[in-house]
Amino acid sequence: MAEFVDTNVLLYAVSTAGGQGDKRTVARAILEQDDLVLSVQVLQEFYEQATRATKPDRLGHGAAVALIESWLRFRVVETTVPLVQQALATAARWRISYWDAAIVEAARSARCPRVLSEDLQSGMNFAGVTVRNPFA
Repeated sequence: MAEFVDTNVLLYAVSTAGGQGDKRTVARAILEQDDLVLSVQVLQEFYEQATRATKPDRLGHGAAVALIESWLRFRVVETTVPLVQQALATAARWRISYWDAAIVEAARSARCPRVLSEDLQSGMNFAGVTVRNPFA
C-alpha cells in the first residue's frame, strides 16, 4: 500500500543540522521504500526550503536538483485544476491551510490512505486519508 510523503520527510533526510539525527535516520529509512508517492507541490516546497538563503545547512541549486531527480523514481502527483478545486473544498471543510489540503488531496488522488507528515495532526482522518507523524 503506497504512502504519501510530505516535504518535511525529504528535508529531514538531507538535514545536517545538529539535533536532528533521529529524524534524519527515520526519514532516510522511509525514502528507502519503493512504494511512495510525492507531489509536484512537495518537490517545489523541498527545493524552496532546502535552498533558502537563511538556512544554515542549505543545499546548492545543483545538489537540490539532483535529489529531486533521484526522487522521481517515486510516483509524482501532478497539480491539476481539479486537484486545486478539491483542495480548496478540503481546506474549507477541515479548516486547514490550502497547502495542507493540497497534500491531502494529492494523496487521495493517488489512492494513498496515509500521509507521512510532521505538519498535520497525527491520527487525523480526512475522509479516508489519515495522517501519521513518522517522527513521533
